[in-house]
Amino acid sequence: MFVNSNAFPHATFDAIVVGSGISGSWAAKELCRHQLRTLLLEKGPALAGAGQQATAFNGPGQLQPVINMHETDLARYPVQRQCDAFSSETSQYWVIDPEHPYQQIKPFNWYRGYHLGGRGVTWTRQCYRWSPMDFEANAKDGCGTDWPIRYRELEPWYDHVETCIGISGRNDRLPQVPDSIYTSMMEMDPVERYFSDRVQASYHGRIVTIGRTAYPFKTMPPASSREHRVLCSHYGNSVNLLKKAGTTGLLHVMTNSITIAVIYDEQQQRATGVQVMDAISGHTTAYFAPVIFLNASTLGTTQLLLQSTSTRFPYGMGNDYGILGHYLMDHHFQAGAIGEVPIRSTYRPPLGKSLNGIYIPRFRNLDDKHTHHTDYLRGFAYQGISAPIPSTSNANSLQRKWALRVGAWGEQLPVYSNQVKLNYNVKDKYGLPTLDINCTFGDNEHAMRADMTTSAAEMLEKAGFRSVLPFNLPPVPGHCVHEMGTARMGRDPRTSVLNKWNQLHCVPNVFITDGACMASSACQNPSLTYMALTARAVDHAVGEMKRRNL
Repeated sequence: MFVNSNAFPHATFDAIVVGSGISGSWAAKELCRHQLRTLLLEKGPALAGAGQQATAFNGPGQLQPVINMHETDLARYPVQRQCDAFSSETSQYWVIDPEHPYQQIKPFNWYRGYHLGGRGVTWTRQCYRWSPMDFEANAKDGCGTDWPIRYRELEPWYDHVETCIGISGRNDRLPQVPDSIYTSMMEMDPVERYFSDRVQASYHGRIVTIGRTAYPFKTMPPASSREHRVLCSHYGNSVNLLKKAGTTGLLHVMTNSITIAVIYDEQQQRATGVQVMDAISGHTTAYFAPVIFLNASTLGTTQLLLQSTSTRFPYGMGNDYGILGHYLMDHHFQAGAIGEVPIRSTYRPPLGKSLNGIYIPRFRNLDDKHTHHTDYLRGFAYQGISAPIPSTSNANSLQRKWALRVGAWGEQLPVYSNQVKLNYNVKDKYGLPTLDINCTFGDNEHAMRADMTTSAAEMLEKAGFRSVLPFNLPPVPGHCVHEMGTARMGRDPRTSVLNKWNQLHCVPNVFITDGACMASSACQNPSLTYMALTARAVDHAVGEMKRRNL
């Protein structure tokens, strides 16, 4: 197991990782795999039960968890309670909002959990590769800076990550969402199969497939047992990745440890370590290492860089050209349609069915004229789930009515004005500056949402569904919990913060592989890409250390 202590007799390590979520746990695991003595810093505590996926125990077909809390307790979570994954059972995995303030210059839901494992504990485990077209989009349409890498450079690292965590899915051979290395394939339920058959009969080149999810097993446990959910919950979880790293004996974990700055040595022209505040005592200590990975989440990492000022970096480490903090993105969702399937079914969903559903890959603005949409750039994909329709009249019947919900996840374009910056006038309880967040969805996203809504309704209607109800809720950035950007990768230091290896252009021994590094958002869930980028960056860092370049 890893060492969990806040009182080390030494202060020098081979590598330091800030943040223990999905990308931070991968950085720690890979660094330890390469035999580097690694210090992992986590802002919050270790929580009991965090080794299980906090979202794994929703009931079958349940679209949102049940909130069963006293209003006094709920008042502590005015932002966090708006997240679909928030409930009375998962509240320990979310911050108490008044203790962690930030300023919404425009509405932005910043969902956070400061504890060992971070949001890797509440991750829903949907895993989709980005495609060649996603890494080329900025260069082709001129919106955003060109990615310094292409799909072929990340492909072997997708393979590496998927071999470790296991992916359940189906080979679809689609260029817009490349296949993964699969361990198994979950089955659609009868409602989903009914919809899939009719969509594919009605549209050329449009498919409905089973969702791709982290799942390491070649066979499924008994569908009726709780074991299905428990086994699903235990893989890909960041805490369990840290346990794997701990088996090397090289991982040292410090919880309740707030990293307040990266230390820069003016003479060496490199980062030498980090300043860390004990969240309980307030005592500050410095820890040192030749390589540093910042994985404190998109906004947390950027806040840390902005706080890391020096004579060399008066406006924040890596912020020579004023790019740091800009180009914030999220996915926009909650647009689509719900319809009643025109059949009754005796199907009973197994426990854990809500862990996966259907996926309709992007079919707009692909690399051909037949999919071009004139109203907007880029595209979206759908995820869907079936559920029995509540009814007292058929509650005890073997045959029940069913509905299908199809909702889209759309890409947000990188825009300079969507930014975060430090507010020194409003401090948190530790005396640190807070963030002002100024982000909004633009005309391109709203035009896309109109298509997301009408296309979903059209598919359900063509499939013969009844009582089709389109929905397009007012989108709020941050609500999708896929925030990205603010320290983006690029080819030119004047327009980006990181190079092709996720290194700060001007401080090459500092690596950033969480969502902050992203130069665009695509429309796929981003976690798998964070993992692949992290494994690739660690491999490069280790090579550079061996060559004495760091």
